[in-house]
Amino acid sequence: MKNFFVSMLCLILLVTTASMTIVGTSFVQDVPSVSQALSVSENKAVQQKLKELGYYKGSVDGIYGKGTRSAVISFQKARGLVADGIVGPKTAKALGISLNTQASAQSSSDLYVLAKCVYAEARGEPYEGQVAVAAVILNRVKSAQFPNTIAGVVYQPWAFTAVNDGQINLEPNQTAYNAARDAMNGWDPTYGCLYYYNASTATSKWIYSRTTVVTIGNHVFAI
Repeated sequence: MKNFFVSMLCLILLVTTASMTIVGTSFVQDVPSVSQALSVSENKAVQQKLKELGYYKGSVDGIYGKGTRSAVISFQKARGLVADGIVGPKTAKALGISLNTQASAQSSSDLYVLAKCVYAEARGEPYEGQVAVAAVILNRVKSAQFPNTIAGVVYQPWAFTAVNDGQINLEPNQTAYNAARDAMNGWDPTYGCLYYYNASTATSKWIYSRTTVVTIGNHVFAI
């Protein structure tokens, strides 16, 4: 009899655990990993599909900016998906498009380093300002004046205060990942800037010689 009750208890625990797993799975965020960053062609496919469905009114330019993100969120809400503005496997499937998962995996380390710098340098800034910091790093990668990799730019000697004081070692939060991803997907609130600084704390006279393009939060972005 004792063995019977023990067996029944084990069965109940097994069923309960399985039920919890099933329930939990239905709420998993539509993100395969932190590596998800769409290519220009994938962004265009997303925009075109959203336009056909009436969620997106902008240009099909392959740039994952505010308009595209807002349209994705609206689509996700309408389809009962997690409304995070990220086109992961579930959202892509609902849209009827395919993602290049191999390319996404290759970008995982770049996204991580970029998110770390965003978090270390701009975690107190508005979201657009965090995207802008990531965009400056990416603009430097494209420029012949700087290293041609994200890690090379971030860890270039004396380039970023957060690297010098060790804050770069902090783990980024989801907002920093989102900002880094949006920048990698083409959103550049700085319009091509290569520099930024906090006017209230900057001590370099040279930085004030740069041409200001836009100010977002506490940061001045310049070329």
